[in-house]
Order: sequence, then structure tokens, then C-alpha cells
Amino acid sequence: MIETLKRFFAFCSKKNRKKFYAALALGIVSALLGAMKYPALGYIIMNYLNGTLDKKTILIGFLIMTIPLIIEAIIKGYTTMLQCRGGYGECAEKRIHIAEHLRFIPMGYFNENSLGQITSVTTNTMEALGDVATRVVMVTTQGILGTSVIMLLIFIFDYRIGIVGLVGIAIFAVINYFMRKHGEKISARKIAADTSLVANIIEYIQGIPEVKAYNLVGASRKKLNDSIDEAGNVCTDLEISANSFVPFERGVLKLTGVAIMFASICFYLNGTMELVTAIVMMIMSFQVYEGLEAMGSFSALLRIVDMSVARANEILNIKPMDIEGDNIVANKSDIAVCDIDFAYDEKKIIDDVALSIPSGTTAAFVGPSGGGKTTLCHLIARFWDVDKGKVELDGKNVKKYSMNSLMNNYSFVFQNVFLFHDTIANNIRFGQPDAPLEEVIKAAKKACCHDFIMALPDGYDTVIGENGASLSGGERQRISIARAIMKDAPIIILDEATANVDPENEKELMTAIEELTKKKTILMIAHRLKTVKNADQIFVVDQGKIVQRGKHSELAAQEGIYKRFIDSRRQAVGWKIS
Repeated sequence: MIETLKRFFAFCSKKNRKKFYAALALGIVSALLGAMKYPALGYIIMNYLNGTLDKKTILIGFLIMTIPLIIEAIIKGYTTMLQCRGGYGECAEKRIHIAEHLRFIPMGYFNENSLGQITSVTTNTMEALGDVATRVVMVTTQGILGTSVIMLLIFIFDYRIGIVGLVGIAIFAVINYFMRKHGEKISARKIAADTSLVANIIEYIQGIPEVKAYNLVGASRKKLNDSIDEAGNVCTDLEISANSFVPFERGVLKLTGVAIMFASICFYLNGTMELVTAIVMMIMSFQVYEGLEAMGSFSALLRIVDMSVARANEILNIKPMDIEGDNIVANKSDIAVCDIDFAYDEKKIIDDVALSIPSGTTAAFVGPSGGGKTTLCHLIARFWDVDKGKVELDGKNVKKYSMNSLMNNYSFVFQNVFLFHDTIANNIRFGQPDAPLEEVIKAAKKACCHDFIMALPDGYDTVIGENGASLSGGERQRISIARAIMKDAPIIILDEATANVDPENEKELMTAIEELTKKKTILMIAHRLKTVKNADQIFVVDQGKIVQRGKHSELAAQEGIYKRFIDSRRQAVGWKIS
């Protein structure tokens, strides 16, 4: 338990940790103030037994009892605010921290971990830490501290009663230990169930068109329903697991209270305890374990706190790429790839590749699917770090650049465009958030998307659905090109940018790409012959190696993958070479 609490406080930021520590310190003060009612009662009872009870005595006893209780109430309110600000503040900050960290970890992580897992950590896990975990940790620690304060007072009154109380606490601790051990497996199931539930919901929603098209509603729903049922069942099991031990914990504490009462009476009757002390001990026996009872109920959830911290740390402990380079401004966009290797999960993806792309030229990468084309372009843009060799921009190793200064040199147009749930204007000005609307419109016109934007209900202020769901594929692609035009980077990477575009949009899309790529260095990944045949260089990539390189006319005359690529396209229905 102590280790879990230490890990939680270590996980929190310094600012929020101070809030929690302040809340705990105030909790001790609150417990001391709450305990003042016992000396007040003892004072009144003593005067009553001595026959000296009068209005003044009653007033003094009342003030000794009431003033601390008022102060205690104020402190408890402030303590609750500190807990809330610390808990929810930590939740918000860790989400931002994780998001920032994800920006700079190798892209391979996102291939290895599903969207559902990442989403679960940033939603369910962070929510648990911000809400449940904070309450569990604070109730647990305050329960321990509060009970410790009252036990200290009991020892001051009579050490023998203190020993009786400690025996009860020891038995309680043993039961609590077994409760927490019993809940460990269920806690692991809960984390797994939450992750599976988020992943299956995302998969189901994203796959609805395919589910309907292939009439897989029943099978797809069964997978989702099973994950929902498991999430519900594990929560029930967790509650049952905790509640099966709670009666024993509470029973031990109640019986210990009875034992304190019985011992106080016995000590009074044999003359070793004063009547006033015996009465106060009997009154205290009813409330001495209030904090410990609350702590016992919540401590079953400590394992979830522990696992939530561990899951968040799994992401935060992934070694990021070294992004602390120099803020270099590249004068040219010459690219050199010098004998690089790259492996992922011990599988070699790029094998001893060397090439150069002069500034202002176009390089096309073609080859079989899975051959390494996209990986090679991602290495050039430093989405990953190479295992051997180096990639240079303007004669400098890309690792010498800070990540921000390096990314200033690249714009990307991917096959699968991602648009944000925001206005069209903000999606276009994504690379320049403060750009005026006039510049946005100028970029949109160059990308051939001004006309369809103006036809929308609110024009550039139209809020598009998540990932541009309300737009066609060609419209989304042109908005992404307008975004790239807006950034005006010297190097453009086109990753299958025209692969899924319908014929009606293709002409406008090609016009937009021509506008984007004017006077730029172009890296193009494509399967369409007409998009690559005019490239200054064509690299044929297969099994992580460059097996052919040259211009279209040169490669078309050679036996090999590129010639077969041309022949297959000629045989395709409706394909023409001009």
C-alpha cells in the first residue's frame, strides 16, 4: 500500500504534489481539531462529577468543542478544493504531457499499439487517476493519518487502551492486505476490459460501412457486445471482491471498539482508571476507527491506481527521439541518404540504401507493396531514426536539427487525409494558426477548393465533422493540399496522394498538386504511372533495397520491376500512356 501511494505521488507533477501534501497536512490538523471534542467532554464530565459544573464551565467546554469544529469544517472544505484541483489538474496536465510525448516517440510505436490502447490511456486511465485515484489516495492516506492522531491521543490518556486499539488495527491490516491481493487479478482484468472496450467501439464505428456492405452486423455487434459485457462483469466482480472483505474489516473494528469499552470498564472497576478517563474512552471507542473504515472500503481500488500509473508510465517511459538539436535554417533542400539501415521488431525494412535528391527536383519511389517506399520517405523526414548511416538535409545530419526546425522544411500530403473537427479555415491554416483569412482563401484557390467551400452553408466558417466526414475524398485531399500550400515548405512528400481519388476530382487534384509543387523538392510515392513518369529520378524499391534507379525512359528500356510495372498498367482497363 505504501509503495502504491509513493508511486502515485511520484507520478504527479511538483505543483499538484504540493497540493496533495498540503491537503494531507490540513487533514492532520483537521483530525486534531476534530479530536478536541473528547477533551471538552472530559472537562465537562470531570466538573459534573466533582460538583463544580456551572454555566461558566459549560460555556468553556462548549467553546473548546465548538470553535475547533467550526475551524475543522472550514479546513475540510479547503482540503476538498485542494484535492479536486490537484486531481483534475494532474489529469489534464498528464493528458497534455502524454500528447506532447507521443509527438516525439518513434512512429513504430503506433504500429505496435492500437488506437484503442492509446485512447484508453488518455481517456479511461487519466479519468481514473483524476477522479477515482485522487479520492482513493486521499481517503486512504487521511484515514491512516486521522486514525493515527486519535490513537496517539488514546495513548496519552491510557497506554493500555492504546495497545488494545493497536491489536485491532493489526488484525484489520491483515484482512485489508488479503483484500488487496485478492483484487489484483480483477484489477488487471478491469484495465484490459477498458482497453478492449474502447478499441472495439472505435473499430465498430470506423468499420460501419464495411459491416453494412458485407452484412456483418451480427458478428460485428457480438464482438462489441462481448467487450461491453466483460467491462460490466469485471466491475461487478471488483465490487463483490471488495465487499466480501469489507464486513470482516468493519467487524474487527467494531469489536475492537467494544473491547476498548470493556477494557475501560474493567480498569475503572479494579481502580486503575479514573471514571472520567473511562467515560471518555468509551465515547472515543465509537469514533476512533471512522477514518480507517472509509480507508478499508476504498483500499481495494489501490491496485487500479497502481496499474493506471503504470500504464501511463509505459507511454511516458518510451524513449523519445533526440529532438534537442539546433534551430537550423536550411539554405537548400538537397537531400542525401548515406548507406542507411533500418529495422523494426528485428525485421530489416531498409537495407544499405544510398541516394541523393538535389534541391528543386522530383524523386519518385515505386515498387511492390511492403517493399519499403513509405518507410524510406519517413526516414528522410525523420519519423524514425536510422540504425546505421545517416540522412542529410542541406549537408547536415537531420539529427543536428531540432525537430521543429527540421519539420519547417517538410509538407506532407498523405493518402489518408486527417482533418480536425473545426472550421475549414482553421484546418487550412493548421500550419500557420495566426494567418489572416485572405491568405487562407489564396491557398484554397491554388488548391482548387475555393468553389466548393463557398458552396457550403457557412463558407470557410463551416465546421466539418471529425476527419472531414462531411466532405468527399477529393475535397478532403484538396484541403490537405491547401494546408500544405499554406505552410510553404521547400520539400513536399506525396504519399499515394491520388490513389483513392475519383475521376471527377482527379483533374482538379492534379492542378492543386502542380500548384503545391512549383519550385519545390518533391518526394513522391505512387502507383500511377502518369504521376511518376516525369520525375527527375525514379527509385524502384523492393525488399528494402533500391534495385533500379533512373529516368522513366531509361528504366522502361530495362528488364526488371519497373518495366513489369509499365506492362501491368498498360493492360489495366482504360489505362492510357501519352
